[in-house]
Amino acid sequence: MYSNTQTTSFQYDILPTFPVQGKLSNSYHELVDHLIQNHIHCIDGFVGINWETPVQHIQQEFVKRGLTVRFVSMETALLPEEAIEEKVAPYLGGDDPLFGKKTPLELITYFDTVKLAALQKMLNQATDSEYLIFYGPGAALLDTSGPVMYIDLPKNVLIQRMRAGLAGNLACAKQTSQKELYKRYYFVDWELLNRHKRAIVSRVEILADQQSAENLPWILGNDLKATLHVMSKNYFRVKPTFEPGVWGGQWMKEHLTGIDQQVKNYAWSFEMIVPENGILLENKGLVLEISFDQLMFQESSNVLGAAQPRFDVEFPIRFNFLDTFAGGNLSIQCHPSPSYAKAEFGENFTQDESYYVVDRKGDAQVYLGFQEDIDADNFRTVLEESFHTGQPIAIDKYVQKFDSQKHQLYLIPHGTVHSSGTNNLVLEISATPYNYTFKMYDWVRPDLDGKPRPLNIDRAFANLNFNRKGDVVKDTLLSKPAVYTIDTQASKIHLPTHEDHFYDVYRYEFADEVKIETKGQCHIMMLVEGEAVELTTANGMKKTFHYAETFAIPAAAHSYSLRNLGTVQAKVIQSFVKDHKC
Repeated sequence: MYSNTQTTSFQYDILPTFPVQGKLSNSYHELVDHLIQNHIHCIDGFVGINWETPVQHIQQEFVKRGLTVRFVSMETALLPEEAIEEKVAPYLGGDDPLFGKKTPLELITYFDTVKLAALQKMLNQATDSEYLIFYGPGAALLDTSGPVMYIDLPKNVLIQRMRAGLAGNLACAKQTSQKELYKRYYFVDWELLNRHKRAIVSRVEILADQQSAENLPWILGNDLKATLHVMSKNYFRVKPTFEPGVWGGQWMKEHLTGIDQQVKNYAWSFEMIVPENGILLENKGLVLEISFDQLMFQESSNVLGAAQPRFDVEFPIRFNFLDTFAGGNLSIQCHPSPSYAKAEFGENFTQDESYYVVDRKGDAQVYLGFQEDIDADNFRTVLEESFHTGQPIAIDKYVQKFDSQKHQLYLIPHGTVHSSGTNNLVLEISATPYNYTFKMYDWVRPDLDGKPRPLNIDRAFANLNFNRKGDVVKDTLLSKPAVYTIDTQASKIHLPTHEDHFYDVYRYEFADEVKIETKGQCHIMMLVEGEAVELTTANGMKKTFHYAETFAIPAAAHSYSLRNLGTVQAKVIQSFVKDHKC
């Protein structure tokens, strides 16, 4: 059905939603009613919130009631910025343009204890004549047992605001480059704010989404908890996000409905990645986005099942597209070992990857592993000379390349040199960490901003496995499918992963329907051939998923069926955590 030359769009939902168990509201009038009725005096929130807008609207609603309200910003209790900078500096990686180390800091360390105590005293002594509201990140630190309102901001919207100059780092007024801002978000701001959010999740009486300048959709805490609980026993699909890149291609632009056509190319689609994706909740046409980690904070046991003791609230598996159709080669790269990732970056597990080829054309290739006669010292000398002189390298003298095959799985455990060549649409199935790409060679090209892309030759050579060369690559890094017949119309194909991978991969091929048990693991799925499938969970919920859409079945769903809605055979990729690694 999907030929390599086809340019028509497929039905693909860029704004997938899940039905709310209860209701959503967009009314500031109702919001203030709930604030007053539940005695909520603390409005906490994420970095990047434009606080002026909700504060103004809430104040107007109090005035309409003839009530006096006073707003106090949590910024008034922060330590001086220089003191915060001193605390944060050890986690920012110094002059490294890309990498820091995940901070163990708690949000309360940003605050002056004397000033925080003064705000707490102010709250304790509040009278009925004036309604006090403390707002901003950390507001819930004041009343450690009372109900709170939380205003969230999707991370992809935060990044858009950062790029537009409308958002900076938490408690930081200084202007820095976008790369520095993002590095601090990833290694510091998101870490301590997520810990804070997790600590107060049971106290959130109202959760709001502030990505729109005009609207503030919100949900009551009990309705949110009920919705996430139902989700954790049925299915979820996150809102995908798309990013251009210097090597980006045209496949997604040409094939996915609803995608912005004004962007030059798309290099990535983050189909499921906990640190950045959100989940859209819908009720009567109103939509609210919550962060993916909100689901994990509440329902990690139901979602992950047997894998939860190992991963806690970290979702372990990532799905994303790499699009090089009419684009360029990815950099020649590798990823860190588990011990290196822990020691250098504070990650609990590393970026073990695999490439599943969804589509390809022409002479598309995958670079994987070293040539048999690789000399590590010579290879490093050649890379460093190219970096300093700007001269290209005949990289295939050192790195093997294979003709990419549709539906083939290429295994990329940590330390493996690799790259996707031009004219591939790769589904990258990976452990969740996604920032740790050590580029050794990038075809001497500038980034989208016209500046040289940073290379990480030193870090790469601290992790490269030079034993992955010659026939070892063919024998151990090209997954060898094993086919198991289910019945006359369906089969299950095992695509074995490397022993270093903690996840496994299967593909179901069926004309009509397959029934699957979760067996205590969360299943991450994608329809990689066919038109659409209908999911039916053991709890009776139904949902249709189309070609190239990623969805997940939590462990607590126990069992489910997939029915082929198309006219050709359906092929569905499935990945989950290996039992013996839990």
